[in-house]
Amino acid sequence: MGGPDTSQNRPASPPRASPPHDTADAPAQRPAPANLRDLFWSFTWLALQGFGGVLAVVQRELVEKKRWLTNDEFVEDWAVAQIMPGPNVVNLSITIGERYFGWRGAVVAVCGMLCFPMLLVLTLTVIYSQLADHPAMAGALRGMGAVAAGLVAGMGLKLTSTLSRHPLGRWCSAALALASFIAMAVLRVPLAWVLLVVGGAGCVLTWRKLAP
Repeated sequence: MGGPDTSQNRPASPPRASPPHDTADAPAQRPAPANLRDLFWSFTWLALQGFGGVLAVVQRELVEKKRWLTNDEFVEDWAVAQIMPGPNVVNLSITIGERYFGWRGAVVAVCGMLCFPMLLVLTLTVIYSQLADHPAMAGALRGMGAVAAGLVAGMGLKLTSTLSRHPLGRWCSAALALASFIAMAVLRVPLAWVLLVVGGAGCVLTWRKLAP
């Protein structure tokens, strides 16, 4: 005779839990313009804020608010826009528009930068022609110039953190920046020569640093 069947009294083993899906390695979706309309109005709003200096506004809108670019990417794209002919911020808008939507994005971004600001500038030009001789108008423009200088200086200090991540290192990058400042502000060297000599030296040094 066999022993009593105890299989029914044996506790059932708990089901094996499936390993959780690891979402830590899943890349976060990069913020980007939703469509061409979003691109157009974003650059329109950016341009309309650029009283006295659009550079600081561009960095704040594209890097800090919309996060379409990181600080490092902004510095690189702005360097390219700086050496290309034409207005720097327009060159930057072409680069960003083309990156997301091809040639259509480039055209839409430029239209956003120019259409409404052009109408506003024409209106202000008519008003300024009537009030140009008024002392208050001259004082207001001088005050706006000081604000613009402060905006550009503040943005420059904010972007100095990118120098520590540059292949040349913080001190070599700072030396190139100081050489550019001295050449333009003290020695009055034309911009084309500064880009050719100091910028060329930076390109060669970085290339040698990154070369295998």
